[in-house]
Amino acid sequence: MDATPSHGRRRGPARRSSPSLAAGVCVLALACGCAAPPPSPSGAPVRPDAVAQGTVDLEERYESVIDDVLPTVVQIATGDALGSGVVYDDKGHIVTNAHVVGDAKSFDVTVVTGERALKASLVSSYPEQDLAVIRLDDVPEGLKPAKFGTAGEVRVGQIVLAMGSPLGLSSSVTQGIVSAVGRTVSESRAGGGTGATLADMVQTSAAINPGNSGGALVDLDSEVIGIPTLAATDPEPGGSAAPGIGFAIPVSTVRTVADQIIESGRVTDSGRAALDITGRTVVDDDYRPAGVAVVTAPEGGAAEEAGLRAGDVITRLGDTRVTTITSLSEALASRSPGQKVRVTYVRSGTDRTAQVTLGEI
Repeated sequence: MDATPSHGRRRGPARRSSPSLAAGVCVLALACGCAAPPPSPSGAPVRPDAVAQGTVDLEERYESVIDDVLPTVVQIATGDALGSGVVYDDKGHIVTNAHVVGDAKSFDVTVVTGERALKASLVSSYPEQDLAVIRLDDVPEGLKPAKFGTAGEVRVGQIVLAMGSPLGLSSSVTQGIVSAVGRTVSESRAGGGTGATLADMVQTSAAINPGNSGGALVDLDSEVIGIPTLAATDPEPGGSAAPGIGFAIPVSTVRTVADQIIESGRVTDSGRAALDITGRTVVDDDYRPAGVAVVTAPEGGAAEEAGLRAGDVITRLGDTRVTTITSLSEALASRSPGQKVRVTYVRSGTDRTAQVTLGEI
């Protein structure tokens, strides 16, 4: 992701100051804080003591949220790897990222209620949405579940706190705002990522560092509104993390996946659309990505039933251009199972279209 900040300053017309003494008095007045306080939006001056009180009130609210939520955030150790999790209920279920648990089946969990690590076991992992649920083998007395909010109440600009164990530093808190909602992002498989394409993500300026994954993104009502999952990186070769651009899985998705795993031991209704193919990115004569070649289209799948077959090259899904397997996944992320969509593809050098009824991941 590229972001080019603008650093423009508005400059007023230059005015020549005649008496130097007057200029000196003006500077002195500003330096002494003698200027009139800036007006409030209503036009009335803002009193300095009111500003100070507002700062104290916000600080106290931060402290209250941290006191409420931090005891519900745990550190999860899988061998040499560390991540975070959030206590989901009083039965010892903990929700985290699938890439945090990896292939492990048992874990050491550190909770605020005790210094010794507690043993936990995997309930189920759902890499397609990068979520997993583990359960403490013995539930300690006083285990506190988090309060999970409502995705519909997440607003761009609202203050949020990210809590977890970045770089192994347990019980760490960073702050920022919700920068955007409804983002679709794709994880890299490098560094243990699932490679999943994730829809409806919450973008935040709160710092998300390695180890924050699986923790809590919370609002000032002490409610979890997302699970921090990844930070953006500069797409240039060798690019490093892009500060201030992190992403969290929205609470609605967390609830849907976690509830199904706890009830059935697995996800039974993903709500995610699928074309039911395996494919690979193909390039044109200039070595630029040009579409997705169908490698297999299993019998009875959405693509096969619409007439697509191995060797076809998909170039559009609806009005969205498809150039890579990632762009195809991102286009599907905004669709629903059972939805009909026009797929444009190339077969034997000829452009064709098919009406596909999408399947489910």
